[in-house]
Amino acid sequence: MDKELALPVDEKRLAEFTRILQKYKAGKASIERRTVEAENWWKLRNSAEERKNHEASDGFQAVSGWLHNVIVSKHADAMDAYPEPNILPREPDDRAEARILSKILPVILEQNAFEKTYSDGMWQKLKTGTGVYRVGWDTEKAGGLGDITIERVDLLNVFWEPGVRDVQDSAYFFHTRLEDNEALTAEYPQLAGKLKAMSFAPTRFLYDDSVGTDGKSTVIDVYYKKKFLGRDVLHYCKYVGSTLLYASENEDFLRETAGETDFARGLYDHGRYPFVFDSLFPVEGSPCGYGYIDLCRNAQTQIDMLQTAFLKNTMVGAVPRYFERADGAVNEEEFLNLNNPIVHVSGNLGEDSLRIVDYRPLSGNYLEMRASVINELRETSGNTETSVGLVNAGVTAASAIAALQEASGKGSRDSTRASYRVYAEMIELCIELIRQFYDLPRQFRITGALGLEQFVSYSNQGLRPQAFYAPEGVDLGMRRPIFDIRVIPQKSSAYTRMSQNELALQFYQLGFFTPERSDQALACMSMMEFEGKDELMQQLFYNGSIQKELALYQQYALALTQKYEPERAAGLMAGLTGRTVPAPKKGEVKRDSAREDRRMERARARAGAAGQPGGGR
Repeated sequence: MDKELALPVDEKRLAEFTRILQKYKAGKASIERRTVEAENWWKLRNSAEERKNHEASDGFQAVSGWLHNVIVSKHADAMDAYPEPNILPREPDDRAEARILSKILPVILEQNAFEKTYSDGMWQKLKTGTGVYRVGWDTEKAGGLGDITIERVDLLNVFWEPGVRDVQDSAYFFHTRLEDNEALTAEYPQLAGKLKAMSFAPTRFLYDDSVGTDGKSTVIDVYYKKKFLGRDVLHYCKYVGSTLLYASENEDFLRETAGETDFARGLYDHGRYPFVFDSLFPVEGSPCGYGYIDLCRNAQTQIDMLQTAFLKNTMVGAVPRYFERADGAVNEEEFLNLNNPIVHVSGNLGEDSLRIVDYRPLSGNYLEMRASVINELRETSGNTETSVGLVNAGVTAASAIAALQEASGKGSRDSTRASYRVYAEMIELCIELIRQFYDLPRQFRITGALGLEQFVSYSNQGLRPQAFYAPEGVDLGMRRPIFDIRVIPQKSSAYTRMSQNELALQFYQLGFFTPERSDQALACMSMMEFEGKDELMQQLFYNGSIQKELALYQQYALALTQKYEPERAAGLMAGLTGRTVPAPKKGEVKRDSAREDRRMERARARAGAAGQPGGGR
């Protein structure tokens, strides 16, 4: 019992975690409010949101989809540039390891259905301004062997220290989720009878379905770091209410008490929070940014207000209304029934008994105003007509159209590059998890050279710390293989693929791929910029080098043939150069052979003389 009370994480520590979590949630209130409002706007609930701040007029309210179209277009741009990792070594001895990592990491991502996760993260980023991912280790995967898991995280369920720009600088990081009480009790029997009321309730979206919280409890995951011998040790604690479910710090404490030397393990060896934030438009003092809804909601509101006014004005003109005097004698029922050819009246029908309400249609200035606001939204969001494939009537040249589309996509490319940096960080976390947990070999099906299917076995043997020696054989200690991560688009748009294919055909027609002209081709490509340039230059250089070596060996073979088998030299020369060379005459061959025999006889005589005493003088 004393040992339990002496553990670093006890019931008192859990209460402290909950207090810090409440503090973090209060500091994140504005982000949560903006996130919920943005989601409501995405569901075209514009009028419902506006009534919170402004009193809306009764009647029909127009809700257009211009802002919706902006986000859909930006998401399509992001998925056209879906990323793929290319691992590069920092040491020459790690080249083989980098090549195999470049092949198996896409397989791991595919096993995690990462394309869907990336798509969901992009929706979250474009709508709310921030996409959040978690890269961790799931011990239940692969039949209990464990494997990497990558998932998108709800922004409302994560909490960090207010005021930090990078979540890695936060003192604590919390991740909460609701789970069914029965499932929790079945997995953790110590929770039986303790799941009565939620001690912490995170903010939730306004779901279309009725989602209740009865019979559910909030599971809290808290991550925090501690310094040990100059490095960060990441600890993890999982609890519900005041009941502890797991604490890595307690395990380290028990290992230290047992006298183990390697006791400061923590959760992950890389010592970082397993959460990555991808912000669209970043702001100071927060890892979250703001999205297109925050940027364009004002213009969208103006469009909807104008659209509502236009529709109401059109309805007034389409359905005329009348003034009727209080003592008028017009039969209203017959008057309103368009099928009645006769309308009965009582007494005299004066001009003032029934008068049509004047209708004034809106002028073209108002329509121009609406078009101006729509254009403002497009320009602000970067979703111009050119970016969606439309160009001015006067632009007909293909190069001019391509230049306009290239310039209009700058915003999307900038956002994609930011996501690539986040993607590289996730790949780096994956490599570190492989280094820590892939002790047993795993089987992977990869695509080898020339697109051939291969099956490889991989473990973390090549990633573990390795002995490092100086050229003189001096032991310099241990080194960990470290890699650079270059992110390339796995997919490209149809226009990009067409341009690349046309460029390849032009290179072929100009003879760039002819090995004899590799030097000229490399000189020309050094002044060009296109996707895959470095790989193509390397291939051309390799082909040119092989051709030069082959030509040199051919010269050696021809020289040796002319010397020892001159009668075959003519045929060999014709095969190499395509030109017919006359064979040496018969007499010339005999004279050359006789001359060669005399040389051999003199050489043997000198060798025999050298074997006699004094013969070498």
